[in-house]
Amino acid sequence: MKRFELIVGVAILMILSTFGLSVHAYQKQVVRQEKVELQKTAVKKSLPKSTSKDDKLAADEANATTTSKDSKMNPIDWKKPSEKKDYPDLTKYPNAYLKVSISKQRVYVMNGNKVLYTMYASTGSKDSPTPTGTFQIQAERGEFFYNASSKEGAKYWVSFKDHGIYLFHTVPTDKNGNFIEEEANQLGKEAKSHGCVRLAVPDAKWIYDKVPEGMKVEIH
Repeated sequence: MKRFELIVGVAILMILSTFGLSVHAYQKQVVRQEKVELQKTAVKKSLPKSTSKDDKLAADEANATTTSKDSKMNPIDWKKPSEKKDYPDLTKYPNAYLKVSISKQRVYVMNGNKVLYTMYASTGSKDSPTPTGTFQIQAERGEFFYNASSKEGAKYWVSFKDHGIYLFHTVPTDKNGNFIEEEANQLGKEAKSHGCVRLAVPDAKWIYDKVPEGMKVEIH
C-alpha cells in the first residue's frame, strides 16, 4: 500500500512539475511575443505612414523649389528689371563680380558661389561672338553711343574689354536713341549682339551706376 501511495505521489509530483514547466514556457513565449509586437510597433511608428504620400510631398517640394526660383524672375521684358527683388548693395559685397553665361543668356551678379542677382542677356552672335575668359570693368562708360557701321547704338554702356569695344549696355537703339524692339525682344532668348552683352534697360543702368571700375568679369 505504501509503495502504491509512493508511486502515486511520485506521479503527481512529475505531473505538477511538467505542468509547471509548461506554464513557465508558455509565460516566456507570451513575454517574447509581446516584445516582438512592441518592436514592430516602434518600427512602424518610426517609418513613414505612406511611402506614396511622402513621394508626393517630396515631388511637391521639388516643384515648389523650382517654381520659387522661376518666380524670382520677372517675365522677360527689356523695359523692366530682370528680378522682382532689389538689386544688391555692392557696398556689402566688396568681392562681388559679374559672370556671363553664353549658354544660358544670363548675367549673374556673384558673391563667391552665391548668386546675388540674375539678369537676362543677349551675347554675341556666331558671326560676332562675345569673347570668353576673365576681364575687368574698365574706366570707359557713357550714357549713349551710336555705331554708324552697324546702324545700332545703346544706352548706359560700360566697357569690359579693349577700352570701349566690348561693352555691357542696353538692348540696341537707333541713331535717335529709340529702342529697336525687334532686337530687344530677343533678350534672354538668343545671342544677337555684335559681341557686347545686351541687357534690360534698368539692369544696364544699374551696372552703369553701381558697378565699379576693376570689378572682375567672367564670361563662359
